Amino acid sequence: MKKSSLFVQAILFSCVALLLTSCATIRQGEVGVKRTFGKYADEPYTDGLKVFNPFATRIIKISTQTENLEVDLNIPSKEGLVIRSEVSILYNVIGDQAPELLRNIGQDYERNIILPVFRSSVSDVTARFYAKDMHTGERSTIENAIRDQMMKHLEGKGLVVEAVLLKSIQMPASLANAIEEKLEAEQRSQRMQFVLQEARQQADQKRIEAEGVRDAQKIIAEGLTPEILQFKSIEAFKELAKSPNAKIIVTDGDLPMLMENAPTINAGQNNRVKLSN
Repeated sequence: MKKSSLFVQAILFSCVALLLTSCATIRQGEVGVKRTFGKYADEPYTDGLKVFNPFATRIIKISTQTENLEVDLNIPSKEGLVIRSEVSILYNVIGDQAPELLRNIGQDYERNIILPVFRSSVSDVTARFYAKDMHTGERSTIENAIRDQMMKHLEGKGLVVEAVLLKSIQMPASLANAIEEKLEAEQRSQRMQFVLQEARQQADQKRIEAEGVRDAQKIIAEGLTPEILQFKSIEAFKELAKSPNAKIIVTDGDLPMLMENAPTINAGQNNRVKLSN
């Protein structure tokens, strides 16, 4: 009785183990490729639970999400310098082409094809640019050129390079110092241009003010006709006549002009106005 019970338990355990090993769960963001007796199926599995024969079949899971492959390498420049850089390669596997990728390249496709293509493309592209370009706006141009070069070699392989990012670029010490000196010189030049521009603006402002004064004086001078001067002199003479003080008036017969005011004469005496021609 005990032997039969143990036998039944062993059978149940074997069935459970067989059931577990014959099932595979394909999650979102990955595909499964069935390989039976070493031959890959043409159609990949998408997300869900898949049952297979564990004695003859395996299901190989491949991520279709964006992967980040980081590489440290020395890259050449146009002037023959060697720049140390850390590079990130963002890529993904095309799910529908996963069986062909495994069939032609294998599971270790990063080492078998992505890295060799990347190293070749980097050397071809960076050799066309100067080292200083990797610190300027040309950096994105270099990154896009490397990506485009890689995609030419990876076309039809089931891989897509989304971006190539140059990071932590380390220039040779001599070149780094030269770049810093150049940047400092450019900053000094920009400051000097600002000072000169400010001085020009102040000079323009003073010139405009001087022109305004000149124009005002010109307008006043043009408006002082002999008739106006005579009219203003008569008005002044009238105001002067109202004063109780003695006055000395010098005139040429046309325009009376006040020269000075004499002290007030004692009470009881007549005021005199001296006119001379």
